[in-house]
Amino acid sequence: MCSTERIPKEIPFGRLVHVLSRKMKQDNLMDYPVEELTPMQKQVLKFILLSTLHHPIYQKDVEEEFQIRRSTATGILQLMEKNGFIIRQSNPLDKRLKEIIPTEKSELLREKLLKQLQIREEKMLSGIPAEQVSLCKSVLKQVLNNLNQP
Repeated sequence: MCSTERIPKEIPFGRLVHVLSRKMKQDNLMDYPVEELTPMQKQVLKFILLSTLHHPIYQKDVEEEFQIRRSTATGILQLMEKNGFIIRQSNPLDKRLKEIIPTEKSELLREKLLKQLQIREEKMLSGIPAEQVSLCKSVLKQVLNNLNQP
């Protein structure tokens, strides 16, 4: 659906979630030029930049997030390391694990990414009362829990 199309009054819940998800993906948050990165590498970098704000991440986290094989993740991360966006550092407790750490080059992109996230959040929630946002989050969490049930 493009922005000029009208959204029908009665739209199935799953379809609405799908359309919203697609729209958010189209509004790529890392839209600024990073010539050395493929679209997939940009998505992985965005994941790394946001995740490492809260905790260390490893290749296994990338594999799980993007549902890709180890060999695919290795190739992506090797190119990102070669292009200076990340370094992989051995974990002192388990040498088999390599922590993924953004470089200074990536840190510059993190600032832009966080600003874009803030702008998009404000746009998405514009004119919606806080109580309704809270209720919507609660409902969506329950939907996710329902879908995760066997």
